[in-house]
Amino acid sequence: MKMNILFTISTLLFVSCNPKTENTQSQDNNLKVEFSLPKKLKEVSGIALSQDQKTIWAIEDAGNKNVVYGLNRQGELTTDVLVENAENNDWEDITKDAAGNIYVGDFGNNENDRQNLSILKLDLKTDSQKSTKVIQTTKFHYEGQTEFPPKKSNLLYDCEAFVEKDGNFYLFTKNRSKGFDGTFLVFQIPNKDGDFEAKLVGKLKLEGGYDDAAITSASINYKNQIVLLTHKNIHVLSGFSANDFGSTKIQKISLDHNSQKEAVVFVDDKTLLIADEKDKSEGGNVYLFEL
Repeated sequence: MKMNILFTISTLLFVSCNPKTENTQSQDNNLKVEFSLPKKLKEVSGIALSQDQKTIWAIEDAGNKNVVYGLNRQGELTTDVLVENAENNDWEDITKDAAGNIYVGDFGNNENDRQNLSILKLDLKTDSQKSTKVIQTTKFHYEGQTEFPPKKSNLLYDCEAFVEKDGNFYLFTKNRSKGFDGTFLVFQIPNKDGDFEAKLVGKLKLEGGYDDAAITSASINYKNQIVLLTHKNIHVLSGFSANDFGSTKIQKISLDHNSQKEAVVFVDDKTLLIADEKDKSEGGNVYLFEL
């Protein structure tokens, strides 16, 4: 479940690229395979938990169907829910709000040239559904992006990670710049129907190379923590105030495992489910990880 964190961002804030010192922690043997994904799900890009936590909702990214898949907690496929009035341009993450509403982020933007970015609210309630519809479309463009695409040194407008809190979405971008340095942007968008400018509310930096620091999913909990996922690590953000990401502390936790991890969700305040894509003889699993 992409659970909620008690913070509200009410003013535009551009923050330094230098958060508090990043501590690295290794948690050997703490990443455990919970189950293997069904064979048909080779490119899972996001997972969320239903309100009753009995169903794992999963999506796939560009090139795949406009379908949300329901799995039980043993990893068995229980339903394929067709989203009737939407196209899967590049679905990259899925989250839910406090009321249990489900949202899909159609904002994958590898080339940083898309101008049809959106977040889709679905009428998705149970795993007995065979179809659903988009009941709210939040279209947006990024504050600060004036070129489509920008220069290769400024490819900061792809996104594969978002959360919802108190009527706003928060997006964490994936750096695809030449000379990758771990920088990412945080944007705020109102959870409403319409077309909006995504407001820049933070500029932060993760340590390491691309597999260490390119963000692929996000989740939130009730303990003032945001978890960002990369191929090799979990990054826990904490210590920020309601209007200031400048005080953010970032703890990098090594997973001691490198794969194309694309999805993360909190089960409770300390437990995560993580999914990776299938790649030849490895991946295609859902893992349990204890913080």
